[in-house]
Amino acid sequence: QVQLVESGGGLVQAGGSLRLACAASGGTFNNYAMGWFRQAPGKEREFVARIKWSAYSTYYADSVKGRFAISRDNAKNTVYLQMNSLKPEDTAVYYCASGRFLRGLGTQGNEYDYWGQGTQVTVSS
Repeated sequence: QVQLVESGGGLVQAGGSLRLACAASGGTFNNYAMGWFRQAPGKEREFVARIKWSAYSTYYADSVKGRFAISRDNAKNTVYLQMNSLKPEDTAVYYCASGRFLRGLGTQGNEYDYWGQGTQVTVSS
């Protein structure tokens, strides 16, 4: 059973930066693809970014491309989401997820097996 714990959320002004972290335990971390999703109040959960076991394979939602960067440290069993140039519309609860075998690009929630509890990111204007 893989357990995921997110951290690093908070309140930031528009244009600012935050770095989220997701620490994994209970599995062989470097065998898993990792993804970040977010859910804003009243909206459906949406894909943000994902990284495969090889840190060279990343994929981003168009809305965050060029502003966010996903990375992983397999030695620390941790995946990161560096968020720059934050906008009020980035406000959401951010979740990390892990999946052993992604059936597609890794943009759909049902491709992942385990989820964290989420961390709140609030961007003020």
